[in-house]
Amino acid sequence: MEAFNTFSEVIQTSIAADDFVKITLSKPIRKNEGLRNIYVRLVQIQDAIKFSFTYHYKTNDQVKNYSIAEGIEVLQEFLMTDFRTAVVFTLSKDIHVFVSKKKLVSYNEMHPSFSNKPPITHDQPKQKRAELGTYLHYLGVTDKENNVIPKMADKFRQINKYLEIMESLIANAKLPKQIQIVDMGSGKGYLTFALYDYLVVQRKMDVTVTGIELRKELVDYCNGIADKCAFENLHFECKPIEAYENKKIDILIALHACDTATDDAITKGIVAKAGLIVCAPCCHKQIRQQLKGKEQEDPILKYGIFKERQFEMVTDTIRALILEKKKYQTKIFEFVSNEHTRKNVLLVATKSSKEADLKVLDQKINALKSTYGIEQHYLESTVKF
Repeated sequence: MEAFNTFSEVIQTSIAADDFVKITLSKPIRKNEGLRNIYVRLVQIQDAIKFSFTYHYKTNDQVKNYSIAEGIEVLQEFLMTDFRTAVVFTLSKDIHVFVSKKKLVSYNEMHPSFSNKPPITHDQPKQKRAELGTYLHYLGVTDKENNVIPKMADKFRQINKYLEIMESLIANAKLPKQIQIVDMGSGKGYLTFALYDYLVVQRKMDVTVTGIELRKELVDYCNGIADKCAFENLHFECKPIEAYENKKIDILIALHACDTATDDAITKGIVAKAGLIVCAPCCHKQIRQQLKGKEQEDPILKYGIFKERQFEMVTDTIRALILEKKKYQTKIFEFVSNEHTRKNVLLVATKSSKEADLKVLDQKINALKSTYGIEQHYLESTVKF
């Protein structure tokens, strides 16, 4: 393709001069087809230098490797049929390539965006832990052709992020070979099913998972899907969290259990001496209601939105400190980005053999309560010391 001679020459010259950085293709002609952009970089596979193409689709990424000659041909074909813009980034200059609707190609040189080259090590594409099992179709995440439904793309990303986090937490917790997991407030079961499938079906671990949910229609729905998928060690029970009495819990999960239901779940985990407790707290009403009408000295708390966030942080901090009193190591971090949900904080507690300094922890809890005028945190009333 003569129109792309300059494009090809720039790429080959920059590679020969050892100042090639990367290539990007953007502005897809047909956005509804799902391919958003393409990133191209150099990789060394064994003794050969190749192009590594990362295809960014709406619901997933795909990586393919080509020889330099093949890669240039693929780029030219995409620019003729799928994309309007390409940028060749080098250490000496950026070359912007524009393709008009009439397939006329123009070039524009810009100052370089990069002063350093990326490494050319061959990275494996990011692992998707949620394989496209039948449970995802029954839950409405994938269609009959096993493709992720566009409106469920965020949910699929959330599932994969959750599995990535749980994989790491389980690897670093002291757990028996036969693991009993209880998911309190399991809802429609997206993450419950995903965790079971990942641990039992994919990794062949000896795991039993129980979902606790108050809404009978969701319990029946989830048990029906578990039967269809032949998930023999996954079942759901209809009852409030505080009524669950099984003392054999190795991993306690409570994602978005409302208000003090999170504390009830944490209490069940503490009583069972669970090796791992994972919570995504929700609502935080108890402290807010307790402080309603009380004057706060901190000027930040003059503003309602800041007051709400502050009380959420105080509630979860006291939860973490109480868990530490029960010999758990705790951490709080972001689960998924705010773009997906604002309820994105994960409180994790891992059982430890290290003795807790009860006096110091009590001082921290009392200082927080005194600062904000808190009479009692609900979790203090459910946990015995």
